[in-house]
Amino acid sequence: MHTVRRGFGIGRLLLAGLGVVALAGYFDYVLGFATFQIYNYFSYFTVQSGMAAIVAFAAAAFVAFRHTTDPPWLNWFRLLVTTYITVSGIVFLTIVIQSSSLDYTIEVPWSSQLLHFWIPTIALLDWLTDAGKARLPWKILVWVLVVPSIWGVFTLIRGSIVGWYPYFFLDPVQVRGPLETVIYCLVALLLFIAIAAVLTATSRLPPRAQGREPTAA
Repeated sequence: MHTVRRGFGIGRLLLAGLGVVALAGYFDYVLGFATFQIYNYFSYFTVQSGMAAIVAFAAAAFVAFRHTTDPPWLNWFRLLVTTYITVSGIVFLTIVIQSSSLDYTIEVPWSSQLLHFWIPTIALLDWLTDAGKARLPWKILVWVLVVPSIWGVFTLIRGSIVGWYPYFFLDPVQVRGPLETVIYCLVALLLFIAIAAVLTATSRLPPRAQGREPTAA
């Protein structure tokens, strides 16, 4: 068991390092756009959740090296972060697919591929195969919506002031009206709940179903 946990710890450290490389690479990529303002980089939900993911991966690695199970607070944090980076990837993939049927193409550099696809996928595998996570309550589904809601309100207010939005569906100029923005936001919130519900459900599986032997009563 200790060997397995050590393996998870090493994997999480590598994942944290991969996150740092991806964020640095993406920062360098967006600097290539003449009209891009550096402070806008930190307004992307993907970037913010990616930063949080690095902290979560590093913390989870440290705990895995020292303990056979994760404390509840860490599992709360990991679930929130895993949900956020997964939804970011799904939304970005949807935007890329939609662009292929329109008159423009979205470039997906290696850094963006790491942030939106590879890191979320590995984080999901880490969560699903981790036998040391705690049983989480369903009320966490409500807390999952707190950060995206605050981010959405802040982004809309900031966008109306600076005239820039990180995603097209928040930009009044690029949608057909406020209703379209509301619909996109509601779909995103439902996606957050759906992903978090699946992750929560896996944490509540019987011990044997999660790959660990049941502890004695």
